[in-house]
Amino acid sequence: MSTGPGIPVSHGGSRGRSTVDFDLAHHGDRDVADGLVDLAVNVRLPAPPEWLRRELELAIPRLAAYPDVREAAAAIAARHGRAPADVLPTAGAAEAFTLLATALRPHRVAVIHPQFTEPEAAVRAAGHSVARVLLREVDGFTLRPAAVPEDADLVFVGNPTNPTSVLHPAAALRGLGRPGRIVVVDEAFLDAVPGEPETLAGERLPGFVVLRSLTKTWGIAGLRAGYALAEPDVVRRLRAVQPPWSVSSLAATAMIACSGPDALGEAESLAKEAVRDREFLVAGLRELDVEVAGVPRAPFVLVRVSEGDHVRAALRSAGYAVRRGDTFPGLGPDWLRIAVRDEDTAREFLTELARVLPGN
Repeated sequence: MSTGPGIPVSHGGSRGRSTVDFDLAHHGDRDVADGLVDLAVNVRLPAPPEWLRRELELAIPRLAAYPDVREAAAAIAARHGRAPADVLPTAGAAEAFTLLATALRPHRVAVIHPQFTEPEAAVRAAGHSVARVLLREVDGFTLRPAAVPEDADLVFVGNPTNPTSVLHPAAALRGLGRPGRIVVVDEAFLDAVPGEPETLAGERLPGFVVLRSLTKTWGIAGLRAGYALAEPDVVRRLRAVQPPWSVSSLAATAMIACSGPDALGEAESLAKEAVRDREFLVAGLRELDVEVAGVPRAPFVLVRVSEGDHVRAALRSAGYAVRRGDTFPGLGPDWLRIAVRDEDTAREFLTELARVLPGN
């Protein structure tokens, strides 16, 4: 089936592959092992910064009390210029996918791929079928709202999208809105883009849910800290199915600390640094005639190489872990995702990549 200008819609499969052919539970951490330089996981810092560690340490004596996320919700609301009733703190942004799949009773779910696979995994686990809207490499993996089936009443899209690194215009995202439709925009990486352009986080749009994560910028993947922004009625529906105290006291502490002006200023500096590092990496890849997908805006890039499985294995033997692409619907084994690191790491990686590319 096809909808819109040449963009295929798949019911459970992609390019002739069935749902089970894609390991939706595969994430970058499974590509990493001891002794490997980690270019597979999109967490920018190897550990939380000192000021955040201090805040977490100060919260330890309060761990005997049950968590209370009201102060965290207020801090997040102030950070985005919204009301506390619009905020639901979650155990990482990934928890929100399960809450949405559980709380809502959609007639038809559309997931715009390639993207983070956890939304589809959560929806399928809740017993819903999925229509996959496959964006095309020839279009730079850019979003076309007309490609989404009109009768889809729950739609998932990433911005910037993992793994393509494409940043979709806010106008195109708003164009997904329809009466009776919930549009979920995963902005887990948007604080890693300077100025947070194209964000919908500060807008209370009817039918829109925006998800954020603190993991990527602050090096706290193990803490599980994220949140959803939505209309109060949607927040209430999600809270009704959220397990009691799923957000820990330490996660709530991190939410408060990372929502303040000093933290936001530091996040902006880190984002600008990531741009410089990404430009260095992309320039080196293109010097090697490696195809870089689209226009990268996130702290990772998607590339296509010949004999991708061989290249990935050879890089692993040389001490580098990169993220395989063939677990993302719409991609195949020649696609690899590479996390942006500092210039020295990128330079050494590019030297090894040049050595293992076919024909070299």
